[in-house]
Amino acid sequence: MARIYPLFSSSNGNSTFIGTERGGILIDCGVSFRRLSSALTVNNIPLSAIRGVFITHEHSDHVSGLKMLTKNISVPVYGQKRTLQRLCDSDRISPSSPVVDMTGKTISCGGNELTCFNTPHDTIQSCGYRIRTSDDRLCAVCTDLGHITDEVDKALSGCRLVLIESNYDEQMLRNGSYPLYLKERILSPNGHLSNNDCAVQTAKLISRGTEYIVLGHLSQDNNRPDIAYSTVESALCGYVRGRDYLLGVAPVETKGAAVIF
Repeated sequence: MARIYPLFSSSNGNSTFIGTERGGILIDCGVSFRRLSSALTVNNIPLSAIRGVFITHEHSDHVSGLKMLTKNISVPVYGQKRTLQRLCDSDRISPSSPVVDMTGKTISCGGNELTCFNTPHDTIQSCGYRIRTSDDRLCAVCTDLGHITDEVDKALSGCRLVLIESNYDEQMLRNGSYPLYLKERILSPNGHLSNNDCAVQTAKLISRGTEYIVLGHLSQDNNRPDIAYSTVESALCGYVRGRDYLLGVAPVETKGAAVIF
C-alpha cells in the first residue's frame, strides 16, 4: 500500500519519503545527512531505498543536506532546469550524481511516476510534485507558495492525499517579532501559504474527493500545530472527520510514522 513518510517539516528543514523499505523517492533534503539517516532508520528505511531525490527549490531548508547525501549514495537528482543549474553552480550536488531536468516530463522512479508543477515562491524557480504510486494512488507534495494558482489547484485536484503548506497564522505573524521586510515577504503572493488560505484550498480538495490532508511546513515562530489544525478543520464543518477525510500535521521531525493511503 502507498506510504508517505513526512520525515522533516518546518521552516528549518524539509524532507519527505514516499515508498517502502524496498524502494521509493525522497522529496527535498533540507537537513544534514546524519539527521536524515537517523530519521530513515527510525522508520526502518535503508538509505538504499532512495532511488532518486526530487528538489522543489534551492532554499537551504530544502537542500542543506543534498551534497552529503549525493556523496554517500550517487542517486539521480531531479528538478526544474534553473533550480538544478543553481544547485550545481553552488556545489550543492556531488558530481557523482546524475542531474535530470524534469520540466514538462513524467519521470518514473522508485516505483512512482512523478510530474512537477510550478509554485509561486520567491526563488529562481519553485515547484511541487504530483505522484502516482506503484499501486495507482495519487498524492501531491505542495509547500512554499504564496498563493494557490490555477496550475496548483489543477495539480492537487484528484489526489487521494495532499501534503500542503499551512505555514503561518496571520495574527501571530503580524504581531510577532519578525522585522517588517520579512513579514511582508512571507505575506506576499510569492511568500508562504497561511492557515486560512490552506483551509480554503483544503475544503475545495475534500469536495473533489481528496481523503487525506497533511499540513506541512509550519513556521515554528508564527504558527502552532493546534492552531493550524483547528483553522483547517473549521473550514470542513460540512464534512465528517474520519468518514469524509482524515487530517494530520506533519511533524517537525519524525518519531517513526507513515501515512498509509
